[in-house]
Amino acid sequence: MKAKVFVTLKQGVLDPQGKAIHHSVELLGHNNLAEIRQGKYFELDFADGVSADDARATAEKIGNDVLANPVIEDYTVEVS
Repeated sequence: MKAKVFVTLKQGVLDPQGKAIHHSVELLGHNNLAEIRQGKYFELDFADGVSADDARATAEKIGNDVLANPVIEDYTVEVS
């Protein structure tokens, strides 16, 4: 069982790294993007026998308590 956790800045939070990436992309001639925002990606591999519900609950708890700062970041969890 694997869970993927995607952490992104909330809308309205300044993203200087995303702005720098956007500027670099524009210098390469890609001028059709309105905005680029950066984020973080984590993969959590669970032991054999862990149910999808338990994996999701654990990934949600880890996302909220450890991986994301809930004041400025959002996160989503996918379990496969």
